[in-house]
This record gives sequence, structure tokens and C-alpha cells, in this order.
Amino acid sequence: MASAKHTHRDSFRQLLSFVPDTYLDRTSRPVYALVYLLGFIVLYEIGTLLMHPETLSQGLAQPQTRVVAFIWVQNLLEYLGFSARMTWVAAPLVVIVILLALQITSGTRWRIYFVDFIPMTMECIVLSVPLIVLSLLLNRSGSGAVSNAAAVFLQGTAAAEEFWMQVITGIGAGIYEELIFRLILIGLLMLLFQDLLGLEKSHSIMASVLISAVLFSVHHHVFYVNGQFGAGEEFLLSKFIFRMLAGIYFAVLYAFRGFGITAGTHACYDILAAVLNVLVFTGG
Repeated sequence: MASAKHTHRDSFRQLLSFVPDTYLDRTSRPVYALVYLLGFIVLYEIGTLLMHPETLSQGLAQPQTRVVAFIWVQNLLEYLGFSARMTWVAAPLVVIVILLALQITSGTRWRIYFVDFIPMTMECIVLSVPLIVLSLLLNRSGSGAVSNAAAVFLQGTAAAEEFWMQVITGIGAGIYEELIFRLILIGLLMLLFQDLLGLEKSHSIMASVLISAVLFSVHHHVFYVNGQFGAGEEFLLSKFIFRMLAGIYFAVLYAFRGFGITAGTHACYDILAAVLNVLVFTGG
């Protein structure tokens, strides 16, 4: 029993403890992540169906227009027996059930102060700024080509649709990529390295974070959905390195600030990047 208690206290998501019932302590709890992200979840569901209503009738088709991590959850649910239409409802429930389970096992308080959501949003925006700066630094050589291509495309109705699709998919990526690559994958890797293979905690953390970050970056270029491999974004070393570093950054955030702030930061980065592409790089 003593060893089990020790493992719980030393789990990846327990690297730092805050003063009880302060802002940092409250907003690190799974229940805060659940309630805070509910609006994002609903917005992603409704936004995707409004932008691409054919996805509901075509099941899991056209992964290039949607978040791959979300499709992975749908694939799992279909394997378990859910219909294609039902996966649109069941996939968000997976996030809700997991966060509820984490809240129950954490033994922390359930009380929520909704006024905390305002500074949480500001915190997510501030935490996304280093990623914006890193992206600009690593992709300076290709920024001109991106700007010219975007300037040609982002005009009229097509511009509005492309912009809002980037915002919607960015919100979905913030939730479901963090669910897969941080909350689930790092947890499984820690279980493998620390509990099954008996590696030291520090080595287990480094290996888990690095592997999850590399896979996080890879899946933007090559992915496996609907029983087949697909090609994503064209491979560029600068973009691969950026996403790998972003994966490490999100892992650190998850370890210290919990799932809600991490997913919110990811979503805010994607939204800010879409806004900058339109307002700055295209001169719009």
C-alpha cells in the first residue's frame, strides 16, 4: 500500500504542488479543465459540422480537413461498436469521462470559481506567446512563400472560410492532441518505463516527454486513420523541430499546470497563429 501511495504522489502530473485552494491549485484540477474546456468542445463540434456538414454523413472521411487526433478517438469508438454519427457525440464524452475519473482519483475539491476562467484565458494567451516567437524564428526562411501563397488564397468568401476553419481545427487540436499526446501517451509511457521497466523517475520522464514530442511532430506529416496511412503537411525540418519543441513545451505545461491550461494554451496558439497569418503576413 505504501508503494502505491508513493507512485500516485510521484506521477507525471504531480510534479509541483501549490498552496491549497489558491488560483494555481484550483485551476490545475481536472474538474476545472473539464468545465473550462466544455465551451471549446462544443464550439469545435458545431463549427466543424457547420464548415463541413458532409463529414456527418460521410463518417470518418476527409481527415485532411479535420483534427487527426479527433479521428483517432472516433476510430476507437467505431471499433467498440459506435456508429459513425454517434462518434460525434461519444468522442467529447471520452474527454469528459477521463477528466471526471482523474478528478475522482485526485481527491481534490470539486468547487469551481467561474471568475477564475478570466485569468485562465489570459494565462493561456500569455503562455502561447513563446510558441509564436519560436515559430517565427524557426520559419523565417519560409515566411515569404507562405505569405505570398496565403495572400493569393485569402480573398473574399474563401478567406473567411479558411480563417474560421483554421480557428475551429485549432480548437480541436488543442483538446484532442493534448488528450492523446500528453494526457494518455505520456501516462502510458510513464507506466511502461517507471512501473514495468523499473527506470528511475527522472529518466522515465525525459524518455516519455521526448518520445511523445517526436510522435506529436511526426503525426502532422504522416498519420494513420481509417485503417490506412495518409500524408499530412509537407516535411520541412524547421517545422518538424518546432512541433517537437512545442510538444516538449506542452508536456512541461501539463506537468505543472494541468490539462486545462495546456489544452487552452495549445488552442490559443493555433488561434493566434491563424489571426497573425491573416492580419500580418497577408497584409489583411
